[in-house]
Amino acid sequence: MQEIIKKRTKQIGIDVIKLVDELPNKPSSWVIAKQIIKSGTSIGANYRAACRAKSTADFINKLKIVEEESDETIYWLEVVEESSLVETGRVTALKEETNQILSIVVSSIKTLRQKENRKS
Repeated sequence: MQEIIKKRTKQIGIDVIKLVDELPNKPSSWVIAKQIIKSGTSIGANYRAACRAKSTADFINKLKIVEEESDETIYWLEVVEESSLVETGRVTALKEETNQILSIVVSSIKTLRQKENRKS
């Protein structure tokens, strides 16, 4: 399952890069582009780091970063969508995929915390 999530989170980063290349060349887009590139590519990078965690607590902490970056990416996708910087519907699939990853990560964090609490 980790390998599948690694591929999906990397693809989000790639798709964000492609989306940014479609934004108009104007100051407002430059700011959004910088933000969404950082958060969108960070999802996969931080998930990979989580997979190399040294403990369950470390894994949870790294997954929390993935959660935050996913949520931030969704925010920026909504901004792009609602400001009509690209065609309507262009960000729909990317937003849905990022939401799915966010849901998986949040669920994983909850499950891991429950397991940790049972051990205590």
